[in-house]
Amino acid sequence: MPKFNVQINVSSGFAAFILLSLIWLGLPEISISQDLNLDPIQDRFRSISQNSITSLEGSGDLIWMGPGLNAYSELSGDIYIPESADSIFAGRGRVFSLQTNQNRIFAGLGFTSDMGDESVQTAIGYYKSTNSGESWQFISFPLDERPPADCTGSETGTPCDLEFEYGNQTYLRTRITVPQLSPPFEVDFYDQTLLSVNWASGLMRSLDDGANWERLILPPASLQEMNPSMENIEWISQTSDGTTVNRYDPRFDNNLLGFGLMIDRDQNVWVGTAGGINISPNALSAPRSEIEWRRFTFDPDTPDEGLLANWIVTIRQQPGTGRVWMTNWMTDPQNRDTNGVVYTDDLGETFQQTLVGVRVNDIGFWEDKIFAAADDGVYVSDNDGNSWEKIDRISSPNSFIKKDAQYYALSSTDHNLWVGTSDGAAYTSDGGESWSILRVDLPLRGGNIYQPDAPDNDTYAYPNPFSPTQHGVVRIKFESNSSGPATIQIYDFGMNPVKTIEVTTSGSGSYEATWNGEKDSGRLVASGTYFYRVNTPSGSTDGKILLLD
Repeated sequence: MPKFNVQINVSSGFAAFILLSLIWLGLPEISISQDLNLDPIQDRFRSISQNSITSLEGSGDLIWMGPGLNAYSELSGDIYIPESADSIFAGRGRVFSLQTNQNRIFAGLGFTSDMGDESVQTAIGYYKSTNSGESWQFISFPLDERPPADCTGSETGTPCDLEFEYGNQTYLRTRITVPQLSPPFEVDFYDQTLLSVNWASGLMRSLDDGANWERLILPPASLQEMNPSMENIEWISQTSDGTTVNRYDPRFDNNLLGFGLMIDRDQNVWVGTAGGINISPNALSAPRSEIEWRRFTFDPDTPDEGLLANWIVTIRQQPGTGRVWMTNWMTDPQNRDTNGVVYTDDLGETFQQTLVGVRVNDIGFWEDKIFAAADDGVYVSDNDGNSWEKIDRISSPNSFIKKDAQYYALSSTDHNLWVGTSDGAAYTSDGGESWSILRVDLPLRGGNIYQPDAPDNDTYAYPNPFSPTQHGVVRIKFESNSSGPATIQIYDFGMNPVKTIEVTTSGSGSYEATWNGEKDSGRLVASGTYFYRVNTPSGSTDGKILLLD
């Protein structure tokens, strides 16, 4: 997940001198390419931590969001900062998953680590709070003990492997001894029972509010149903010398790789994996050896029925109707499957397909509308998913979500529907007709709680360095003490004018204008250093931008 990072470039006196000299000498006429009426933006010291919002959970008039474990109050406009959650506020931890219920919050934590030349998502553990975030209890991520030093990859059985009971039989499972590849992608809870679904670690459960954990057993990819009366269940695994053995091993079975999770209103447990959807009527409370599962998978012989693909990413239950929606991602090596959304009204007996071909990350509900957050925008349906309209761009009077943003998360509060994107969070109270946008606040003076030592500036641009292909736009922040026209003039290193942006400010406050890296002619500028000058009714200021390919 990308981390918001502001790099402030304070323009030098030399740059200011050149700009002033050009103004005194007279500048060539520059065509105007934008005319925008702007409202002031917030300048809060207590800000969300970053603009990439990957998790959202609403509770009353609060919206909780990850990866920064922030909360926004719709009544007061205040932003909660998790200062007592050191792993998030002062550490490298990030929220991978969230679940709330009134004053209880349960969060799955992870971070991205380096393993060789690759970045690997890694588990840290969990935070839980029973007092709306006033205090937090950290729960370490549960791992198996390492095997004896003389165990090699070619050996099977105890003590190298672990044993577990299912039904009346004993089986083997491989040990999970490292946190890599096991971040909590989804969490849920009911009363004192906590559930967590992870990639390599699969489905984990605590019956005592996080004090003790156990790994629950999912069906092998060869079965569509698993119950304790069955004998000789076979999971496929291999030793380092290529010998096939019966062992519960996520390295060789996609259905043991967890990703989606939900406890429905009837206390059925739904687990989405890279190998289908698993539904249990008793996984919430039954002993591990007695848990029953039914499993549904994509069938390439009937692609117009059932699941669209086997990778089940998000599972959501629609308020009122109880309908269960889930997002499907392509995984078939022969490309017979497709991305999209399915829903079921009968615990998986039948599925209806919709948004076929769209890679959807989350599903949300607001009044009688259904929303889908996808890689390429937000989709909305007012007829139970029979047809959809796409919202390509979300904008507000003082900001917008950039055109190439990805849409990650959806959730509802008592007042609004929220969407989390790679460029901030947006919320609407009218089903998407109008929006407000919440982004990182970094005041020109005084910084914010995450960067309290940021230098004072009259203007800055971010991200800086800026890449048009990677970032889409660079935002230029400035102040105006009154309403009226404001102009941002951009020059190349030779002080040749390349772009003029004209806006109208509506009063005293901070403002943001944007530049996409193009000249007034519409052609993309070359890489290099660019200077800009902001002219407002209350004065002028200047800065610079480093533009990269």
